[in-house]
Amino acid sequence: MNRRIATLLVALLPVVVLGVLGSAVTVPFAALGPGPTFDTLGEVDGKPVVDVQGTDVDRPSGHLNMTTVAVRDELTVFDALGLWLSGRQGLVPRDEIYPPDRSREEVENANQADFAESEDSAELAALDHLGLPTVLTVAQIGDDSPAAGVLEEGDRVTAIDGAPVSTVADVQKAVGAVNPGTTISVDVTRDGATTTENVTVAARPDDAERGYLGITPEETPDVPFTVEFNLADVGGPSAGLMFSLAVVDKLSPGDLSGGAFVAGTGTIDADGVVGPIGGIPYKLVAAREAGASIFLVPADNCAEAAPRTPEGLRLVKVTSLDDAIGSLDALAGGGDAPSCS
Repeated sequence: MNRRIATLLVALLPVVVLGVLGSAVTVPFAALGPGPTFDTLGEVDGKPVVDVQGTDVDRPSGHLNMTTVAVRDELTVFDALGLWLSGRQGLVPRDEIYPPDRSREEVENANQADFAESEDSAELAALDHLGLPTVLTVAQIGDDSPAAGVLEEGDRVTAIDGAPVSTVADVQKAVGAVNPGTTISVDVTRDGATTTENVTVAARPDDAERGYLGITPEETPDVPFTVEFNLADVGGPSAGLMFSLAVVDKLSPGDLSGGAFVAGTGTIDADGVVGPIGGIPYKLVAAREAGASIFLVPADNCAEAAPRTPEGLRLVKVTSLDDAIGSLDALAGGGDAPSCS
């Protein structure tokens, strides 16, 4: 009897070892899956997700949900296998989420910085759509830049070579269009007084044929109200489009959603241009499970999104904030909108 037991134990030993290793040893992969969604027209922890104070605010119905991707790290062999077999999760090399040359804290801080930048861009894009004013100021000046000693941080820039400028893109276009060595005039407001400064531009570090001023221009709202975003523990820039839509919806009459459950994703810049994001298949699943019937998809994500669309979810292709608003208006009126198919 003892010999039989010993033989059985020897036979089971590889299985036991595999089980121990499978439940203890981590693999160099991370799992991506559907994350939580947040209604940008609603509240979280008792605070409006998008809080506009200091002016009359519309109370829209419907939903404008931003979507997220859940990331699971430090997976064991069994964890990874189980998540992959679930069909709801995807495995990617861990280095794609947490590059080996950066600490986890550095990655998370970068994600938070991207999120904060997306909030600023979302507000500016919304104000631009609504025709509300912003100001263009000099946020930083390089120590050895052409503008050093001529322009000052805090200067409000109004024109370059006599042509009005109001956005960062305006400045980049105007300066980049002149040859290095050219002297340009920059109209600024400083301490309440308007003045014109002359700056001889240098060559861009990345393009010797284009002009370089050496400043970091920044757009800031010039309105008698404030917009705050109250969503913690979320990183990355992909909430920009939905934040911007919420600001527009709250500052204008009517409902952008037409009372429907709309979800979406996409980066946005201050000019309202919508950019692609990662994890679109998981965001589609999260949106549909939350109850969405319409999903706003950045145009560059359409090829990936179309074949992974959950049943009952309509994809609407967008390239800009104006584009998204136009499509929602059309759908609310019973019309059609560009799709990803």
